[in-house]
Amino acid sequence: MKKAGILIPLVAVGIITAFSSIFVVDERENVLVLQFGQVRQEITEPGLGFKIPFIQEVARYDARILGLQTQPLEVTPLDDRRLVVDAFLRWRLTDVRRFREAVGVDGARAAQGRMDRIMNAAIREVLGSVPSTAVLSEDRTALMNRIRDLARREAQTLGVEVIDVRLTRTDLPAENLEATFARMRAEREREAADERARGNEAAQRVRALADRTVIELVSASRREAEIVRGEADAERNTIYAEAYNLDPEFFAFTRSMQSYERALRADNATMVLRPDSEFFTFLRSDGAGEEVLAAVREAADRIAEDPDVIQQRAPEADPDEPDAVRELEEIIGN
Repeated sequence: MKKAGILIPLVAVGIITAFSSIFVVDERENVLVLQFGQVRQEITEPGLGFKIPFIQEVARYDARILGLQTQPLEVTPLDDRRLVVDAFLRWRLTDVRRFREAVGVDGARAAQGRMDRIMNAAIREVLGSVPSTAVLSEDRTALMNRIRDLARREAQTLGVEVIDVRLTRTDLPAENLEATFARMRAEREREAADERARGNEAAQRVRALADRTVIELVSASRREAEIVRGEADAERNTIYAEAYNLDPEFFAFTRSMQSYERALRADNATMVLRPDSEFFTFLRSDGAGEEVLAAVREAADRIAEDPDVIQQRAPEADPDEPDAVRELEEIIGN
């Protein structure tokens, strides 16, 4: 019974000691076996590990890719146009022993502070060597790669590999935003005014060219029309001359008839002429004789004494009145 009482505690102590000497290494972590603060073993492969119970201890470190969001940082590029920049960093452990020696027992928390300072220094150095327009242009990717390479060199002393760096925000300070927006509006308004001025100038040129073209076309058309009209008049005069030479009396008669047609219209039939005027040559050459001429002269004298007679129409035609007198009265009445 005494032996059993001694063996049971010994077995329990042995089991506890065995379990305390065994540990499991996960595939997502790296492990350091420490003895009195000194690194005795570095394990980066998953599986079972062994240590000396109560003397050695295990320090575990995350082997996955970790992220770090930096605090807003104000930088001054070459053109003295201040910018507020945020950056995001991806990193992971590559040398656990060196990492332990660099950051001590605080582990990832201490590494975050060290990496934040490295990132801020790299951002200030790279963005301070270029103008602010480069940060907001297509060169942004090249700048991020430069920041990554610079931070990577500095982080190697910590046993850390910087995988990627991204600038998440690049803004102006709040006190500069309004002035910057005003300047941008002024620049855009100036560009718009220049564009409108150039457009108006082009429009004026087009209008002037169109007006000149219209004048040239109208002038050329009028010139051609005058030439055609002149040629037509010449041809007409030639025809008239040939017709006149063929029969002068008939030509004179035809011209007189045309004159009567134009002058003796219903809306313009008031004429004051002497009966023996040459205008009535063919009207008095119808064989009426002296009686017709006397009647015509009498009518003309009556009109001269009372001009209002030319506005009145005879109510009935006198059958005994000569035809020439009636025609004259009709002409005068109309």
